[in-house]
Amino acid sequence: MKKIALFLSVAFLLASCASSKELEALKAKHEQTKDELATVKTNLTKCLVEKEKYESRSKDLESRVDELKKDKENTIQQVENLTVLTKGANDNIKETLSQLSKKDKYINKIRAAASKKDSLNLVVAFHLKKELQAGIDDEDIEVNVEKTVVFISISDKLLFKSGSYTITDKASKVLAKVATVVNAQPEMDVMIEGHTDDTPMSTAAVKDNWDLSVKRSTAIVRELQDKYEVAPQRLIAAGRSSFVPLVPNDSPANKAKNRRTKIIILPRLNQFFDLLDQKVE
Repeated sequence: MKKIALFLSVAFLLASCASSKELEALKAKHEQTKDELATVKTNLTKCLVEKEKYESRSKDLESRVDELKKDKENTIQQVENLTVLTKGANDNIKETLSQLSKKDKYINKIRAAASKKDSLNLVVAFHLKKELQAGIDDEDIEVNVEKTVVFISISDKLLFKSGSYTITDKASKVLAKVATVVNAQPEMDVMIEGHTDDTPMSTAAVKDNWDLSVKRSTAIVRELQDKYEVAPQRLIAAGRSSFVPLVPNDSPANKAKNRRTKIIILPRLNQFFDLLDQKVE
């Protein structure tokens, strides 16, 4: 009986020892599992945080991609607009160059006409001087080219008696030579311009200096038309009285210079305007 009790005690002790070891092992396993679970939780938390970061970055990237797509569309539209603008600009440049070319042709035509006119004026002046020097070489006759016209300035003492608008015999010889040159240039007009000094005058036949300057220019116009067959439609009579002096009217010599008649040979204005109206191809 004692042996049985001893055996049972030993068995119980052995069983107790075995159970303690298993318990300790289970406790150790439990602690290990708890640590592993904590590690897994920690890693899971990290993964979730990283996931959120990646999701946020992914959204940012998607937003950026959308912006880039819009920028691309805008760029394509701008390029298309620039293409249209460039084509329009090229067309405008071509049209501008074409207009400039036409203007250059027009300017060259005007220059050529001006050059021709200047040359013609020089020829007219040359023939006038040649005609007037042939038998009449007088210091009271002056021939010049002034700007666009040829003019002959003749002292009134050569053309008229003092205070009169009757043409002298010597004046007729001068006018005959002027008419020869004028009739050789039928495309040019002739203006007779009378000038006086500033000494007031008034007679039964002449009201004032205006009247005298006009009557003298009209007398020469009639002489050129009636006696030397200058076409009347080419003739212009003008009086300037004393208001366009060559020199101050402060001495008898200067007054004599201011008493003069100008015969101006000039191109017809309608020819110039016709030239301006010409279309340049």
